[in-house]
Amino acid sequence: MTAPEEVGPAEAVVPDGVDPQDLAVYTLRLADDALVLGQRLGEWAARGPTIEEDVALLNIGLDLLGQARTLLTRVGEVDGTGRSEDDLAYHRDERDFLSCQLVEQPNGDFGQTMARQLLVSAWHVPFFAALSSSVDPVLAAVARKAVKESRYHLDHAATWVVRLGDGTPESHDRVQAGLEAVWAYAAELWEADDVVTRLVAAGVAPDPEPVHATWETTVDAVLADATLTRPVTSWSPSGGRRGLHTEHLGYLLAELQHVARSHPGASW
Repeated sequence: MTAPEEVGPAEAVVPDGVDPQDLAVYTLRLADDALVLGQRLGEWAARGPTIEEDVALLNIGLDLLGQARTLLTRVGEVDGTGRSEDDLAYHRDERDFLSCQLVEQPNGDFGQTMARQLLVSAWHVPFFAALSSSVDPVLAAVARKAVKESRYHLDHAATWVVRLGDGTPESHDRVQAGLEAVWAYAAELWEADDVVTRLVAAGVAPDPEPVHATWETTVDAVLADATLTRPVTSWSPSGGRRGLHTEHLGYLLAELQHVARSHPGASW
């Protein structure tokens, strides 16, 4: 993993006309997405179908961790609390996390993990491309680096989804089932509440609708190549951005935070 892009003290100022609390909430959502998904991918260590996939999934997880570190530090700078990245990662409770529900969904089998990764990465590429023009210098710097990483993440996930979907009957059925399990949760990626609306108007956040349209085009093309059927759902899970999560996040955080909470103040 390359080090997070450095942002000097002069760049840590909140842009004019932007509510620091809005910026903190929005940045925390992005940070929590990256942290939680990175932790999920880390669960594949020594469990991947091949050694190469162990390395690939862990490298993607490390890319996400790098994003999370810079974003969490930014939150502590602008929310007035002075909390460190470790404080935010290890010493918040489940209801304090603002990640979308998609990233906390269990890995399932390899097909389900690749389906989830496809949905996330197909969103990340256009999202970070748009965010790279943010008036907030820290978000723009993170996005410029993240969009390059996300292109690899998308290519990796799409390659596997096509390989599995257009492979054997069993591999096709498994990745189709994985897609069905995670599909509905993608709707939360382009939700726009008052915080998002204000930050879009201020030039901080990208408009979710063009990002959503690009996501649709990308995902549909991959599914067609993979001979997979686009799921049809009658519900749209919501609440992650407000701290409402599925049962799975609590178990993930228990593992993520165990050492830090068992040895408060320790350093190594």
